[in-house]
Amino acid sequence: MIAQALTRRRERRVLPGFGLSLGISLTFVSLVLLLPLTSLVGQLSQLSWSQYWFLITDPRLLASYTVTLLAAAVAALFNAVFGLLMAWVLVRYEFPGKRLVDALMDLPFALPTAVAGITLATLYSSNGWIGRLLEPLGLSVSYTWIGIALAMAFTSIPFVVRTVQPVLEDLPAEVDEAAMTLGASDGLAFRRVILPYLWPALVTGTGLAFVRSLGEFGAVIFIAGGKPYETEITSLMIFVKLQEYDYAGASAVASIVLATSLALLLAINLWQGRFIKRLHGGRG
Repeated sequence: MIAQALTRRRERRVLPGFGLSLGISLTFVSLVLLLPLTSLVGQLSQLSWSQYWFLITDPRLLASYTVTLLAAAVAALFNAVFGLLMAWVLVRYEFPGKRLVDALMDLPFALPTAVAGITLATLYSSNGWIGRLLEPLGLSVSYTWIGIALAMAFTSIPFVVRTVQPVLEDLPAEVDEAAMTLGASDGLAFRRVILPYLWPALVTGTGLAFVRSLGEFGAVIFIAGGKPYETEITSLMIFVKLQEYDYAGASAVASIVLATSLALLLAINLWQGRFIKRLHGGRG
């Protein structure tokens, strides 16, 4: 009886100091998330609806929306393919320098984005190591939307790799080997056995990479060039308005980016929840 009582007591106290931990967590969330959002709402309250609509539908700003969305979509799709490939290589193969390659996947998180932008702009400029090889082919990367997509892909690739990698580690190699033993080709085994298992993680990682790219600034600004209506990104427009002390205008543009990001994250979470529910229902 005493042992059972002690066991129940331990079960009730799985998280020691829960009250203090919860208080610290809520304080951190308030300072880091809620306080900036409150400031944003306060700036927006100074604008009427007509003023707000005029600011967010400026033709130059609309062009920046297009550039940002297209570049982020290209970067996210590239990362979906390349990130899945890298996760597969890191999980299923053993080779010299594997730990180094695995560590390099987190480099975009550790490297300051401004440093990444300057490095990419230097490498892919007409005089850069890679740019001088592409120039005879008529390919320009720096100061074009291609450079923007490249910088976005560089900063967001870890989201796909680190989301897919643990799921792939839980999938035994014997599963796809069994499929091929039963007569399935490599492509069929991947499409019918492996990809459905990885699909939720792959979609989540790709969505996070897309959302991350929407607000990217440091890595993109140096390689974009900032040419109006061609290579201006939305985050640059926010920076320009802040430099002009137009805080209300900057908040209006920022609210569009914030609303888009939150809507995408909510859609990803709802889809993932429904997918898992349907999967469990099918198993039941």
